[in-house]
Amino acid sequence: MPAGEFRYPSSIPSPPPSQATETPLEEDEAWVWAQIKAEARRDAESEPALASYLYSTILSHSSLERSLSFHLGNKLCSSTLLSTLLYDLFLNTFSSDPLLRAAAVADLRAAHVRDPACVSFSHCLLNYKGFLACQAHRVAHKLWTQSRRPLALALHSRISDVFAVDIHPAAKIGKGILFDHATGVVIGETAVVGNNVSILHHVTLGGTGKACGDRHPKIGDGVLIGAGATILGNVKIGEGAKIGAGSVVLIDVPPRTTAVGNPARLVGGKERPSRHEECPGESMDHTSFISEWSDYII
Repeated sequence: MPAGEFRYPSSIPSPPPSQATETPLEEDEAWVWAQIKAEARRDAESEPALASYLYSTILSHSSLERSLSFHLGNKLCSSTLLSTLLYDLFLNTFSSDPLLRAAAVADLRAAHVRDPACVSFSHCLLNYKGFLACQAHRVAHKLWTQSRRPLALALHSRISDVFAVDIHPAAKIGKGILFDHATGVVIGETAVVGNNVSILHHVTLGGTGKACGDRHPKIGDGVLIGAGATILGNVKIGEGAKIGAGSVVLIDVPPRTTAVGNPARLVGGKERPSRHEECPGESMDHTSFISEWSDYII
Protein backbone atom coordinates (compact mmCIF):
# COMPACT_ATOMS: atom_id res chain seq x y z
CA MET A 1 0.00 0.00 0.00
CA PRO A 2 1.47 3.42 -0.91
CA ALA A 3 2.59 5.49 2.07
CA GLY A 4 -0.21 7.52 3.54
CA GLU A 5 -3.00 5.77 1.65
CA PHE A 6 -5.97 4.80 3.79
CA ARG A 7 -7.68 1.54 2.92
CA TYR A 8 -11.39 0.99 3.36
CA PRO A 9 -11.76 -2.16 5.45
CA SER A 10 -14.09 -4.83 4.18
CA SER A 11 -16.24 -4.55 7.31
CA ILE A 12 -17.27 -0.99 6.53
CA PRO A 13 -18.67 -0.25 3.07
CA SER A 14 -17.22 2.51 0.99
CA PRO A 15 -19.42 5.44 0.04
CA PRO A 16 -21.43 4.79 -3.11
CA PRO A 17 -20.36 6.46 -6.36
CA SER A 18 -21.74 9.97 -6.72
CA GLN A 19 -23.17 11.51 -9.85
CA ALA A 20 -22.62 14.99 -8.43
CA THR A 21 -19.55 17.17 -8.70
CA GLU A 22 -18.25 16.24 -5.25
CA THR A 23 -14.63 15.18 -4.92
CA PRO A 24 -13.85 11.73 -3.46
CA LEU A 25 -12.89 13.38 -0.15
CA GLU A 26 -16.20 15.25 -0.04
CA GLU A 27 -18.11 12.08 -0.87
CA ASP A 28 -16.35 10.20 1.92
CA GLU A 29 -17.04 13.00 4.41
CA ALA A 30 -20.71 13.15 3.40
CA TRP A 31 -21.08 9.38 3.72
CA VAL A 32 -19.49 9.24 7.19
CA TRP A 33 -21.61 12.19 8.33
CA ALA A 34 -24.75 10.42 7.12
CA GLN A 35 -23.74 7.34 9.11
CA ILE A 36 -23.15 9.45 12.23
CA LYS A 37 -26.57 11.07 11.99
CA ALA A 38 -28.27 7.71 11.43
CA GLU A 39 -26.50 6.28 14.48
CA ALA A 40 -27.47 9.31 16.58
CA ARG A 41 -31.14 8.97 15.57
CA ARG A 42 -31.07 5.28 16.47
CA ASP A 43 -29.45 5.98 19.85
CA ALA A 44 -31.86 8.83 20.62
CA GLU A 45 -34.80 6.51 20.00
CA SER A 46 -33.38 3.66 22.07
CA GLU A 47 -32.17 5.87 24.94
CA PRO A 48 -34.46 8.89 25.45
CA ALA A 49 -32.23 10.22 28.25
CA LEU A 50 -29.65 11.04 25.58
CA ALA A 51 -32.06 12.52 23.04
CA SER A 52 -31.44 16.17 23.94
CA TYR A 53 -27.67 15.64 24.06
CA LEU A 54 -27.59 13.87 20.70
CA TYR A 55 -29.80 16.53 19.14
CA SER A 56 -27.62 19.42 20.34
CA THR A 57 -24.30 17.78 19.44
CA ILE A 58 -25.16 15.97 16.21
CA LEU A 59 -28.70 16.05 14.88
CA SER A 60 -29.14 19.83 14.93
CA HIS A 61 -26.04 20.37 12.77
CA SER A 62 -25.82 20.37 9.00
CA SER A 63 -22.26 19.03 8.66
CA LEU A 64 -19.53 17.11 10.42
CA GLU A 65 -17.37 20.21 10.89
CA ARG A 66 -20.23 22.06 12.59
CA SER A 67 -20.97 19.17 14.93
CA LEU A 68 -17.29 18.63 15.73
CA SER A 69 -16.71 22.36 16.31
CA PHE A 70 -19.71 22.58 18.64
CA HIS A 71 -18.62 19.53 20.61
CA LEU A 72 -14.98 20.63 20.93
CA GLY A 73 -16.06 24.13 21.92
CA ASN A 74 -18.15 22.76 24.77
CA LYS A 75 -15.49 20.29 25.85
CA LEU A 76 -12.61 22.80 25.92
CA CYS A 77 -14.30 25.97 27.12
CA SER A 78 -13.62 27.55 30.49
CA SER A 79 -14.93 30.51 32.45
CA THR A 80 -12.58 32.79 30.51
CA LEU A 81 -12.34 30.90 27.20
CA LEU A 82 -15.94 30.87 26.02
CA SER A 83 -17.52 28.04 24.07
CA THR A 84 -18.88 30.46 21.47
CA LEU A 85 -15.38 31.81 20.79
CA LEU A 86 -14.00 28.29 20.46
CA TYR A 87 -16.89 27.21 18.23
CA ASP A 88 -16.18 30.05 15.82
CA LEU A 89 -12.46 29.28 15.91
CA PHE A 90 -12.91 25.57 15.19
CA LEU A 91 -15.58 26.08 12.56
CA ASN A 92 -13.62 28.73 10.66
CA THR A 93 -10.54 26.51 10.66
CA PHE A 94 -12.29 23.29 9.60
CA SER A 95 -14.44 25.03 7.01
CA SER A 96 -11.48 26.70 5.34
CA ASP A 97 -9.26 23.60 5.15
CA PRO A 98 -10.65 20.46 3.46
CA LEU A 99 -7.52 18.53 4.41
CA LEU A 100 -8.35 18.95 8.09
CA ARG A 101 -11.84 17.59 7.47
CA ALA A 102 -10.42 14.68 5.48
CA ALA A 103 -8.01 13.90 8.33
CA ALA A 104 -10.89 13.88 10.82
CA VAL A 105 -12.82 11.42 8.64
CA ALA A 106 -9.73 9.21 8.30
CA ASP A 107 -9.30 9.29 12.10
CA LEU A 108 -12.95 8.30 12.61
CA ARG A 109 -12.50 5.37 10.25
CA ALA A 110 -9.25 4.39 11.97
CA ALA A 111 -10.91 4.19 15.38
CA HIS A 112 -13.92 2.28 14.04
CA VAL A 113 -11.77 -0.29 12.23
CA ARG A 114 -8.90 -0.79 14.67
CA ASP A 115 -10.62 -0.60 18.04
CA PRO A 116 -13.16 -3.39 18.67
CA ALA A 117 -14.60 -1.28 21.51
CA CYS A 118 -15.59 1.47 19.07
CA VAL A 119 -19.19 0.52 18.37
CA SER A 120 -20.00 3.37 15.98
CA PHE A 121 -18.68 6.51 14.30
CA SER A 122 -20.89 8.63 16.57
CA HIS A 123 -19.43 6.93 19.65
CA CYS A 124 -15.95 7.96 18.51
CA LEU A 125 -17.04 11.50 17.68
CA LEU A 126 -18.71 12.03 21.04
CA ASN A 127 -16.67 9.98 23.47
CA TYR A 128 -13.15 9.19 22.22
CA LYS A 129 -10.89 11.73 23.86
CA GLY A 130 -7.96 10.61 21.72
CA PHE A 131 -9.92 11.50 18.60
CA LEU A 132 -11.12 14.80 20.05
CA ALA A 133 -7.64 15.76 21.28
CA CYS A 134 -6.19 15.02 17.84
CA GLN A 135 -8.76 17.19 16.04
CA ALA A 136 -8.25 20.06 18.48
CA HIS A 137 -4.49 19.69 18.02
CA ARG A 138 -4.88 20.02 14.25
CA VAL A 139 -6.53 23.40 14.81
CA ALA A 140 -3.80 24.45 17.28
CA HIS A 141 -1.17 23.41 14.72
CA LYS A 142 -2.90 25.46 12.03
CA LEU A 143 -2.83 28.47 14.34
CA TRP A 144 0.86 27.84 15.04
CA THR A 145 1.70 27.85 11.33
CA GLN A 146 -0.24 31.11 10.96
CA SER A 147 1.95 32.71 13.67
CA ARG A 148 -1.01 32.89 16.06
CA ARG A 149 1.12 31.23 18.69
CA PRO A 150 -0.37 32.63 21.92
CA LEU A 151 -3.78 31.28 20.90
CA ALA A 152 -2.25 27.98 19.76
CA LEU A 153 -0.53 27.57 23.14
CA ALA A 154 -3.69 28.48 25.04
CA LEU A 155 -5.61 25.83 23.10
CA HIS A 156 -2.80 23.33 23.68
CA SER A 157 -3.07 23.97 27.42
CA ARG A 158 -6.83 23.36 27.42
CA ILE A 159 -6.40 20.13 25.42
CA SER A 160 -3.88 18.91 27.99
CA ASP A 161 -6.11 19.90 30.92
CA VAL A 162 -9.30 18.36 29.55
CA PHE A 163 -8.09 15.26 27.68
CA ALA A 164 -4.77 14.50 29.45
CA VAL A 165 -3.11 14.50 26.02
CA ASP A 166 -0.12 16.84 25.63
CA ILE A 167 0.80 17.51 22.00
CA HIS A 168 2.84 20.63 21.29
CA PRO A 169 1.06 22.73 18.64
CA ALA A 170 4.16 22.67 16.41
CA ALA A 171 4.16 18.86 16.20
CA LYS A 172 3.08 17.48 12.82
CA ILE A 173 0.45 14.73 12.86
CA GLY A 174 -0.69 12.75 9.81
CA LYS A 175 -4.12 11.28 9.08
CA GLY A 176 -5.71 7.96 9.93
CA ILE A 177 -4.40 8.35 13.49
CA LEU A 178 -5.62 6.30 16.45
CA PHE A 179 -4.78 7.48 19.95
CA ASP A 180 -6.15 4.42 21.75
CA HIS A 181 -7.22 5.32 25.31
CA ALA A 182 -4.91 8.35 24.89
CA THR A 183 -4.37 9.21 28.55
CA GLY A 184 -0.82 10.39 29.18
CA VAL A 185 0.29 10.73 25.56
CA VAL A 186 3.06 13.35 25.24
CA ILE A 187 4.38 14.52 21.85
CA GLY A 188 7.10 17.14 21.66
CA GLU A 189 7.51 20.24 19.55
CA THR A 190 9.58 18.89 16.63
CA ALA A 191 8.00 15.42 16.51
CA VAL A 192 6.47 14.16 13.25
CA VAL A 193 3.87 11.39 13.14
CA GLY A 194 3.06 9.85 9.75
CA ASN A 195 -0.20 8.45 8.38
CA ASN A 196 -2.11 5.40 9.66
CA VAL A 197 -0.23 5.32 12.96
CA SER A 198 -1.66 3.83 16.16
CA ILE A 199 -0.42 5.06 19.54
CA LEU A 200 -1.59 3.70 22.86
CA HIS A 201 -1.82 5.41 26.24
CA HIS A 202 1.15 6.81 28.17
CA VAL A 203 3.40 7.01 25.10
CA THR A 204 6.08 9.72 25.10
CA LEU A 205 7.72 11.12 21.97
CA GLY A 206 10.20 13.33 23.78
CA GLY A 207 13.58 15.00 23.70
CA THR A 208 16.76 14.03 25.52
CA GLY A 209 17.54 17.24 27.37
CA LYS A 210 17.29 21.00 27.14
CA ALA A 211 18.93 21.38 23.73
CA CYS A 212 16.91 23.35 21.17
CA GLY A 213 16.41 22.53 17.52
CA ASP A 214 15.12 19.35 15.88
CA ARG A 215 15.10 17.04 18.89
CA HIS A 216 12.04 14.78 18.81
CA PRO A 217 11.17 11.46 17.12
CA LYS A 218 10.01 11.01 13.55
CA ILE A 219 7.38 8.27 13.27
CA GLY A 220 6.86 6.70 9.85
CA ASP A 221 3.60 5.62 8.23
CA GLY A 222 1.84 2.57 9.62
CA VAL A 223 3.75 2.38 12.91
CA LEU A 224 2.28 0.82 16.05
CA ILE A 225 3.51 2.13 19.43
CA GLY A 226 2.48 0.07 22.46
CA ALA A 227 1.29 1.37 25.80
CA GLY A 228 3.87 3.09 27.97
CA ALA A 229 6.56 3.18 25.29
CA THR A 230 9.08 6.04 25.40
CA ILE A 231 10.93 7.23 22.30
CA LEU A 232 13.51 9.92 22.95
CA GLY A 233 15.54 12.17 20.68
CA ASN A 234 15.61 12.90 16.96
CA VAL A 235 15.35 9.22 16.01
CA LYS A 236 13.49 7.69 13.10
CA ILE A 237 10.97 4.89 13.53
CA GLY A 238 10.74 3.35 10.07
CA GLU A 239 7.55 2.76 8.12
CA GLY A 240 5.53 -0.17 9.44
CA ALA A 241 7.69 -0.68 12.53
CA LYS A 242 6.33 -1.94 15.85
CA ILE A 243 7.38 -0.63 19.27
CA GLY A 244 6.49 -2.97 22.12
CA ALA A 245 4.68 -1.80 25.24
CA GLY A 246 6.97 -0.30 27.86
CA SER A 247 9.96 -0.08 25.53
CA VAL A 248 12.52 2.72 25.70
CA VAL A 249 13.84 3.59 22.23
CA LEU A 250 16.91 5.79 21.84
CA ILE A 251 18.14 4.91 18.33
CA ASP A 252 16.59 4.45 14.88
CA VAL A 253 14.30 1.47 14.28
CA PRO A 254 14.37 0.04 10.72
CA PRO A 255 11.14 -0.30 8.72
CA ARG A 256 8.97 -3.39 9.27
CA THR A 257 10.86 -4.48 12.39
CA THR A 258 9.87 -4.87 16.04
CA ALA A 259 11.71 -3.18 18.92
CA VAL A 260 11.07 -4.29 22.50
CA GLY A 261 12.54 -3.85 25.95
CA ASN A 262 14.47 -1.28 27.99
CA PRO A 263 16.71 -0.38 26.33
CA ALA A 264 14.90 -1.53 23.21
CA ARG A 265 16.41 -4.20 21.01
CA LEU A 266 15.28 -5.59 17.68
CA VAL A 267 13.52 -8.94 17.59
CA GLY A 268 15.81 -11.25 15.63
CA GLY A 269 18.92 -9.22 16.43
CA LYS A 270 20.30 -6.01 15.01
CA GLU A 271 22.24 -7.72 12.21
CA ARG A 272 19.30 -9.66 10.75
CA PRO A 273 16.13 -8.44 12.48
CA SER A 274 12.86 -10.22 11.87
CA ARG A 275 10.64 -8.35 9.44
CA HIS A 276 6.87 -8.44 9.06
CA GLU A 277 4.75 -7.79 6.00
CA GLU A 278 1.59 -6.44 7.60
CA CYS A 279 1.03 -2.82 8.59
CA PRO A 280 0.97 -2.97 12.42
CA GLY A 281 -0.50 0.52 12.72
CA GLU A 282 -3.63 -0.92 11.09
CA SER A 283 -3.53 -4.56 12.19
CA MET A 284 -2.93 -3.61 15.87
CA ASP A 285 -0.93 -6.83 16.30
CA HIS A 286 1.04 -6.34 19.52
CA THR A 287 2.25 -9.83 20.38
CA SER A 288 2.76 -12.19 17.41
CA PHE A 289 6.53 -11.66 17.60
CA ILE A 290 6.66 -13.52 20.94
CA SER A 291 6.26 -16.94 19.29
CA GLU A 292 9.45 -16.29 17.33
CA TRP A 293 11.44 -14.91 20.24
CA SER A 294 13.39 -17.85 21.66
CA ASP A 295 14.53 -16.22 24.91
CA TYR A 296 11.08 -15.03 26.02
CA ILE A 297 10.64 -16.42 29.54
CA ILE A 298 8.05 -15.83 32.26
